[in-house]
Amino acid sequence: MTTVDDLWYLADVASQQAEQTYHELADDHDEFVEFTRHRRVKRRRFRTVAEDARDHGAPFGAHTLPYRPSGELLLVRHDGVGRWVLPGGELDGGESFRDAALRELREESGIEARIEGLGMLGRVEFYCEDNNTWGILPVFEARAETTDIDVQDPDGEISEARWFEELPADTRDRDEILCWRERRFGPE
Repeated sequence: MTTVDDLWYLADVASQQAEQTYHELADDHDEFVEFTRHRRVKRRRFRTVAEDARDHGAPFGAHTLPYRPSGELLLVRHDGVGRWVLPGGELDGGESFRDAALRELREESGIEARIEGLGMLGRVEFYCEDNNTWGILPVFEARAETTDIDVQDPDGEISEARWFEELPADTRDRDEILCWRERRFGPE
């Protein structure tokens, strides 16, 4: 008996959902920084990201670019990545991207913020053997309404959160964040 591998079908459905979600977000927002990332992953991880992309288009959930009016940005230290990253993460149930981004920001930093638009929209392409799919990474710009940091990350991935005037060299997606910052606040 031959086993049929449904991974190609899952990848195709996931790509279709990512495309639809991308256009829904892009059509609702005027200006944002776009970027693309490529990831070669193992079969199990490929299935997981394809399932998440199939369900809502965004295998890494939603993130924020939290800022103070002075231009300082909040980053969190992700222990699993070993770098400073933008706060964010997976969607819970039927949560919207905006709600997930704000919840993750609260959990990872204790900061309350107001989303003011889409700051960045990433395309993350995944490859495994002969399969490929992609998903989006929405990153919302969010003006901080509180600034006192209190990390309460239930996942235990975030060890620190800090406001930065200048981004550390080990900031993930540093070039894209700096591009967004220049668009938002002008050249330094």
